[in-house]
Amino acid sequence: MEAGVLALQGGFREHVTILRRLGANCREVKLPNDFDGLDCLVVPGGESTTIGKLAVEYGLIEPIVDFAGQNRPVWGTCAGAIFLSKLRGFNQPVLRLIDIEIKRNAFGRQVDSFEAEVMTTLPRTSGTWSSSGGGDTGVFPGVFIRAPRVVEAGPSVDVLGRLSTGEIVAARQKNLLVTVFHPELTDDHRFHEYFLGMMPD
Repeated sequence: MEAGVLALQGGFREHVTILRRLGANCREVKLPNDFDGLDCLVVPGGESTTIGKLAVEYGLIEPIVDFAGQNRPVWGTCAGAIFLSKLRGFNQPVLRLIDIEIKRNAFGRQVDSFEAEVMTTLPRTSGTWSSSGGGDTGVFPGVFIRAPRVVEAGPSVDVLGRLSTGEIVAARQKNLLVTVFHPELTDDHRFHEYFLGMMPD
């Protein structure tokens, strides 16, 4: 398993640390040739406008779209979720890969960041990590920092996490996973285990 984390800006180091701790080979992705031999990709949180602009500048839009089109797992957290989704109300580079419409900074500014329990349903996956990741229903400690809001999810999108208010905060469509919170900022690695388990044997 060769995992990659887009390392243009934001909290990529935390993802790299957790994925390596879970036993995956993991490397930072900054240029198109960094996709060679990669099995899965994490697009981390940060500043979505900056991530989009740098992805355009470094010629990464087409490689990411092609990578996802090969049915390889791609996970976006917070700003990464914005980058993978359809964006409402802002004009910035996004990939529109997953059938989710999202609104950025919808929960407020940095000072309005909060923690909340996420009710999760993680189906068991079939990959190498299936014994530890997935098959879990329970509460996940959600860390929300300038979090976006899922405004609409298409019929082919599976909801994996909600707040007590019913708001969608984690979802999957085929090989694409998004969380509007930051699992990498907690000691709970279930979402990382689930993501690694999305890779077939």
